[in-house]
Amino acid sequence: MSWELGLLAAFGLLGWYWYAGMHAREQAIAAGRRACQSAGVQFLDESVAQTRTRLARNSQGQLVLQRDFRFEFSDTGDNRRPAVVRMVGERVEWVSLDGEWQPGHLASVSRLPE
Repeated sequence: MSWELGLLAAFGLLGWYWYAGMHAREQAIAAGRRACQSAGVQFLDESVAQTRTRLARNSQGQLVLQRDFRFEFSDTGDNRRPAVVRMVGERVEWVSLDGEWQPGHLASVSRLPE
């Protein structure tokens, strides 16, 4: 009987991880789109790809998942530049656009407003 409960708990945990990952992905797409719009560049493919997941602490000190999502943008319409959205838990921590796309930009990391 106990192995059945363990298996049920494992499936529940796997389902939660999948659901939370899909929600984080949707938020990362929205954050990438907003960052590209505010920078005046084109958000390519309307998608992001998760590249890294690890445990981290949020601003309240709670242990949460930190996820990095990569996407691409274009400044001229005929090139692709890399970018990253970092999520800590359910919040966007930062968005990093390739620093070379616009002369004069000193930092490639911009914090998005809540």
